[in-house]
Amino acid sequence: MNQNKAGRGALPMFQLSLPLILEQFFRILVSSIDTVMLSFYSEKAVAAVGMMSQYVFFINILFNVIAIGTSIVLSQFLGAQKSKENLNAIAKSSAVMVTGAAVIITLGVVFGIRALLSRYKLESQVREFAAQYFLIFGGAGAFFIAFGLLQSAILRSYGYTKEAMIVTLTSNLINVAGNAISLYGFFGLPIFGVKGVAWSSVISMIASCVILGAIIKKKKDISFDIFGAAKVPARFYKLILSVGVPTASENLSYNVSQIVIMAMISTLGTYAMSSQVYTSTICRFVFVLAVGIGSAVQIKTGWSVGAGQEEEIYKKVFKYGAVATACSMAFILLINLFRSPIIGFFTRQEEITALVSTLLLLSIYLEFGRSLNLIYIGALKGAGDIKFPVLYGIFSNWVIMVGGSWLLGLKLGLGVAGFWLGIGTDETTRGLVMMLRWKSKRWMNKSLV
Repeated sequence: MNQNKAGRGALPMFQLSLPLILEQFFRILVSSIDTVMLSFYSEKAVAAVGMMSQYVFFINILFNVIAIGTSIVLSQFLGAQKSKENLNAIAKSSAVMVTGAAVIITLGVVFGIRALLSRYKLESQVREFAAQYFLIFGGAGAFFIAFGLLQSAILRSYGYTKEAMIVTLTSNLINVAGNAISLYGFFGLPIFGVKGVAWSSVISMIASCVILGAIIKKKKDISFDIFGAAKVPARFYKLILSVGVPTASENLSYNVSQIVIMAMISTLGTYAMSSQVYTSTICRFVFVLAVGIGSAVQIKTGWSVGAGQEEEIYKKVFKYGAVATACSMAFILLINLFRSPIIGFFTRQEEITALVSTLLLLSIYLEFGRSLNLIYIGALKGAGDIKFPVLYGIFSNWVIMVGGSWLLGLKLGLGVAGFWLGIGTDETTRGLVMMLRWKSKRWMNKSLV
């Protein structure tokens, strides 16, 4: 659907958020399918790809510095009905930055892979698989990862979330098909193994870039002409980075804190680790609702603040938060109602089953807080209020989540349930603080326009 500047803010929330929710769901689903497919080929391949996927994730965070900054700035400029020259300048400066970042990442991967892998004690085949995967996907594919993220961010900022979802789904299906050909030797082709899996990921990203580029070119209201990028004023670069860098820092902090928590849980034994992984996997399908709605709220808030409609969006965000939380609660309660067959899909081990069952009950508390957190942080960032949620988020990650998890899980002896309570307390207190920040209206003087 074509949305002109005047009518973009009137786009219904359901129409904006549903494709974002489905996109997140497909990403999780395909990621799970990839792991299962690799497990049939080789457990060593699973270990290698899983290990290097952490570094691919950090590469994505780096590129998201630019993509997220572009999305928030562009949303506000669209709401303010800025000129096509200004909108194009944002897209151009973003393209220059992701290209430069991709070149640096590619060189870093090519010349740094040996030094990186030398820090791990690995079997020779695991080391070989890890090097193959990272050189191809993280190195050769860096530019396409970067540009795909940027193009998707631009498309969503203009309200074309359905198109972005379709491209993501298409890209993921290409990836799955490529993996199947690489691992199972269909059509009489040789088995390419991990190299084939890496190249299928790169090919899927190339396809994504081409399709996204064609859609962007077709949409007459989208301003994205990369020619003349050298003439873009420096203020656009600074504006994007002023939003993107803090936001990415918060994402990095959260994920590093999760790694620290998993390291502490590992001291409790294999059952505890497995229970944490299985419960997290199940809950990922719950919080896709809040993630999708939160992303939509961020875009819509940006449009509204740019258009000077702060009072209107102020009231609506409370309604969006209530709907997202109600949906998350309904979903996690439904999962708890049928938790026995769901857990049985992952394990038959009685000790693990009992732990996962307990963690799913505690997830009601966690998902309540997480839904509030995602909605109100999305609204605050969309309004241009970046520093407060980021700084408080980093504080909460390490003091409440990591510190609380250590205190409850290890010091007080509650085990993995204590860790889950610590994570839930971080999400819930942070969500309530962000809701109060929104209620205070201090974000109303943070506009980027």
